[in-house]
Amino acid sequence: MLTVVREQLGQALFRRVAGPDGPAARARIHDTPGPRWFGPDRPIRTVHGDASMFIGGLSALLLQSLHPLAMAAVAGHSGYRGDPWSRLQRTSTFLAVTTYGTAADAQRAVDHVRGIHERIRGTTAEGVPYHAADPHLLGWVHAAEADSFLRAHERYGARPLDAVGYDAYVADTARVAEALGVSDPPRDRRELSERLIAYRPELRATPQARNAARFLLFQPPLPLAARPFYGALAANAVALLPPWARSMLWLPRVPVVEDLAIRPTGQALTRTIRWAMTPPRTLRARREVRHA
Repeated sequence: MLTVVREQLGQALFRRVAGPDGPAARARIHDTPGPRWFGPDRPIRTVHGDASMFIGGLSALLLQSLHPLAMAAVAGHSGYRGDPWSRLQRTSTFLAVTTYGTAADAQRAVDHVRGIHERIRGTTAEGVPYHAADPHLLGWVHAAEADSFLRAHERYGARPLDAVGYDAYVADTARVAEALGVSDPPRDRRELSERLIAYRPELRATPQARNAARFLLFQPPLPLAARPFYGALAANAVALLPPWARSMLWLPRVPVVEDLAIRPTGQALTRTIRWAMTPPRTLRARREVRHA
């Protein structure tokens, strides 16, 4: 009975994150022979393969929204309110392909995204022009994402890395960022922190950013039965944000509640997701033999 519950939960989570084409995409990504951008021992594989990504991904979206130009591009072109799950599925597939797929498949995914970015142009409500392919704007999106994924793994990961490992993770993500058009992405944690600080004067919580936060945190298109679990995920995503980002989004911090309730809930949630989505031992063994 427990095995059945585990399989059903794992399949439901996988469908939500990867979409209807998820099984076919997973087989292509992991089973196609050929050279890859990152070998099996690279930290990017450890971080991106962990359940902490569920929390880190939502936290990254909240942090990224604080750049007015990035938020204007998302609000005007992504359709995240009308079909947020499709956007999640495209993002998760891109991360999987560039992290685990063949070098050729990863390059095709990058070229596809760059083509989309090239077409996304517009102006903010204040009349400021934006272009999604702008290397500076891409640099903010990348830095916010890498920092969120790193901190989520450090807090909720099954096997947190040491300082050298997280520096190597930032260096790995720089490989993908450069392919996407980011100029001189940070290559260790110190540079990543400095880059985030450098962007601070450009950040502010526009009405679009606060509306996006309300939608992501309080109005997810989910059945009622799933809302408590998503609520725990959302609370931990907020707790992961830097204090200055929380202040901008009007998301107050309650230290005692976060330390005694929210963080333990996040740890339990990620353990449950990890348990549900880990393939059975026999399937893992077959995959390890294929890639040996």
